[in-house]
Amino acid sequence: MINTQQKENTKCGITKLNRKISVAPMMGWTDRHDRYFLRLIAPNILLYTVMITTGALLYGDTRCFLKFSPEEQPVALQLGGSSPIDLAKSAKLGEDAGYNEINLNCGCPSDRVQRGDFGVCLMKNAKLVAECVDAMKQSVNIPVTVKNRIGVDEFDSYDFLCDFIGTVSDKGGCDTFIIHARKAWLNGLSPKDNRTVPPLKWDIVHKIKQDFPHLTIILNGGIKTIQEIQENLPSVDGVMIGREAYHNPYFLSEIEANIFNTENLLTRHEVIDALIPYIEKELKAGIHFKKISRHILGLFQGIRGAKHWRRTLSDEGCKRNAGIDVINQALSEI
Repeated sequence: MINTQQKENTKCGITKLNRKISVAPMMGWTDRHDRYFLRLIAPNILLYTVMITTGALLYGDTRCFLKFSPEEQPVALQLGGSSPIDLAKSAKLGEDAGYNEINLNCGCPSDRVQRGDFGVCLMKNAKLVAECVDAMKQSVNIPVTVKNRIGVDEFDSYDFLCDFIGTVSDKGGCDTFIIHARKAWLNGLSPKDNRTVPPLKWDIVHKIKQDFPHLTIILNGGIKTIQEIQENLPSVDGVMIGREAYHNPYFLSEIEANIFNTENLLTRHEVIDALIPYIEKELKAGIHFKKISRHILGLFQGIRGAKHWRRTLSDEGCKRNAGIDVINQALSEI
């Protein structure tokens, strides 16, 4: 199921994507199996990979890290790194692999990115981020974007955020910023706590759009309902959905119907019917059933029998010879 926009996005030289609604890059979650599944539900929403470091791409199994199905498009590749040279090389690999956008992670607060001095640490060095963006833009013909927070540690003033946006846009040429409307604490808060403890400040992102009207500003952080999307869209260029898209994936169908006016969307059962051939193909390629089934646990959230669905997939799906029969068993009480 590929709509007109997706077909256009597969052509060479694409320079524009529909960013009204997107699904956030989420470590451990938005892998290629999850994105294939989400695309069946939502034909128009822009999808992102998990963050992939430049070291992994340049010195690891590049083909494995960049692998994805054409059906996932439009899909953006998020990179983690701080070397302009390495990011430029990695961005080129992403473009050659068929991705529609390269996104630089300037928002992740994990210990790993702190040790590597990238992720949200980069917000403290706007000049370097500008150099990284410029290097990537020089190496590819697809959009290069930045995902950042509203602040980091004690650097949390509005002037600091404006300086970061202004420097990266003016000196780096970045015209699209995805802003997580929370600051990050590098010391004292875990990555999990950094997603919930710092207060959400959507108004800060709205103000950035007012002060930088020529830039594309996407709001990320805490969006869970159609009403919240509709309340925010007039003030920004787009909204990025995070954990709600994973825990309650069929929420994306509501977005398609209410925001994009999409018709003839697949029902939950039709989504599973469409996913089964993909699962069978991946099983034949040696992928364990659990690597795919874990992403579909929330499909029937709020529906009678959802608990049975989750329990069966969790208990039976981890067994060595688990396959399509587990899905049929899980569906039996829906």
